[in-house]
Amino acid sequence: MTEIPTRQHRPAEPDGPGDTPGPAEPVVPPGPVSTPVARRRGLPRWTLLVAGALLGGALGGAYGVEKPPTYTATSYVIAVPTEKSDPAPALGFAQAYGRVATQLAVLEDAQVRAGVPVRTLQRSVQTATSPDAPMVAVSATSSRPGLAAGMANAVSRSLTEHANATRASTHVELLQFSPAMKPTAPSSPSPKVTGLVGASAGGLLGGLVLLVRPRRGTDSARSASVPNPATAADARGQL
Repeated sequence: MTEIPTRQHRPAEPDGPGDTPGPAEPVVPPGPVSTPVARRRGLPRWTLLVAGALLGGALGGAYGVEKPPTYTATSYVIAVPTEKSDPAPALGFAQAYGRVATQLAVLEDAQVRAGVPVRTLQRSVQTATSPDAPMVAVSATSSRPGLAAGMANAVSRSLTEHANATRASTHVELLQFSPAMKPTAPSSPSPKVTGLVGASAGGLLGGLVLLVRPRRGTDSARSASVPNPATAADARGQL
């Protein structure tokens, strides 16, 4: 039986020294490709001002509604010189009487007429004087209009009695110029006013928070890495 010779395949030999096969070409990882990503959108910065103003206005209006109104009544007394006195010192005595009106000696006598304790008079009664006229204004504040007028008249009358007890030596007489009348309108701010004040304060506070709050960087589109196939030509260029 005749054997058929088999042909053995040998690896191809290089034709010359320049054709020596080199190592396998490395695979270059895909490069990043920037693609825009939807950026986060927050509320505008001015919304903090609006929120502060609305909240402050609501709180101020509620305070004006819940707080009971107060009334203020004012009585005026005037210092006049006697027949044997110079008119000039009357202005100085009026300034002194304005400071004495809220002292304990005057208020103790006035508490009986006013029907309130001395502590109430100390909290509710205030005096004011003028640098140009020898006049003293005695004001009283209360949640009841009639009580406010009664306290002002009681203190002014008590002050007049104390001042006139020494007119022989001071040569100045204190007279009631205008009695206090029962007020018809409250002197406390209305809910509209307190609401406006609260809104202004809330807006101001919101502005201060914006100034203190750190600012965000400029909005820019973020990028994400997306694989991109590399060609053989790019791989050879990097070797």
